[in-house]
Amino acid sequence: MTELDTAHLASLFEHATEGIILTNGKGQITIVNPAAERMFNYEAGQIIGKPIELLIPQRFHSHHAEEREGFYHHPQNRVMGSGRDLYGKRSDGSEIPVEVSLSFYKRGDELFVTAFIVDITHRKKIEQNMLQQQMELEKMTSDMRRLNTQLEVKVEERTLILKEALQKLEQSQKELNDALSKEKQLSEIKSRFVSIASHEFRTPLSTVLSSASLLSKYTTTAEQDKRDRHVEKIKNAVRNLNDILDDFLSLGKLEEGKVEIHPVLFNLEEFMEELAEEMKPLQKAGQQVIFSCEGNPELFSDKRLLKNIIINLLANAIKFSAENASIDIRSKTSLLQFEIEIADNGIGIAKEDQEHLFSSFFRGRNAVNIQGTGLGLHIIKRYADILNGTIKIKSTLGKGTTVTVIIPQTGQKS
Repeated sequence: MTELDTAHLASLFEHATEGIILTNGKGQITIVNPAAERMFNYEAGQIIGKPIELLIPQRFHSHHAEEREGFYHHPQNRVMGSGRDLYGKRSDGSEIPVEVSLSFYKRGDELFVTAFIVDITHRKKIEQNMLQQQMELEKMTSDMRRLNTQLEVKVEERTLILKEALQKLEQSQKELNDALSKEKQLSEIKSRFVSIASHEFRTPLSTVLSSASLLSKYTTTAEQDKRDRHVEKIKNAVRNLNDILDDFLSLGKLEEGKVEIHPVLFNLEEFMEELAEEMKPLQKAGQQVIFSCEGNPELFSDKRLLKNIIINLLANAIKFSAENASIDIRSKTSLLQFEIEIADNGIGIAKEDQEHLFSSFFRGRNAVNIQGTGLGLHIIKRYADILNGTIKIKSTLGKGTTVTVIIPQTGQKS
């Protein structure tokens, strides 16, 4: 290596923004760079020759010593802390969250390990802020659901609370946008969420506010029908809000791994008839849902997750089909698995859009003017994955869509 190469390496070591610490085969610190000195608030002379555990909180010492010995016996370049938090200890005893990457080399018979350390305190603060925003959003969702059950007898009170909820939601959206903008890797999710939330939340809330304002103008008994029409508009708008919030909350629970399987034995035919009946209020004029069942209707699966899948698919079929259209639901069961197929004659999906259908927030180009969050199929796919199932979609633009869900009864991948 030339003197110029050596100078470059020394400059990289001295000016690196990551902390760099070299330890010998006994776990003793031999070299530290200035970034590491600043990070842990030590001068090099204070820690060189000391065990690396000096820079690790006391509660992790015994476990770290075991891991260090294991690494020295089977060294490999790797990133530490996957799936768990790591902390470093500064000279004053305070702790900082860190990310650590390890590499090694041998000089003669002695092993040397290089640790590259990044202080992620700022990132952790952003994550905490985002968690707080999610908790606030969940609280508002819970409040809105509770208010929905009281709407018929507390319309005037409900309207005032919804106005406050709108203000809080707009403020929460601004704060969430500020937090998301600080993380480059979340920029795409941020822009999609802001766009959909702005459109999907404002439309039903504007309906609620305008109808609530008009209600105060109809004070006589003769105007009861006008009051009833505006109350119904408010109900529909709030139901729409609940659907949107359910999508966001479902996605949050899926991302956090909080969805568990609870299989039970139930009758598929009765189950599907109940769902079809439940979806009738959403059907357009003249639409018909036709159900047929082939095979033994007794299933063993998670009824709640399956209901979420079928209701989402059936709602899509209703939404994207015209009046007087038929929607076919066909089921087929065997000992190992069961299939549920939902076919409509609606607007269909363009071929170039089909590969993106299960992406979060994706909307087909022919559906951008139709209400929805773009989360439905993404959530359905995630639920099907939890049940070890698969989803197949066949669609022709302008002719309709057929979605087939295949789920094993034994828990094995179909």
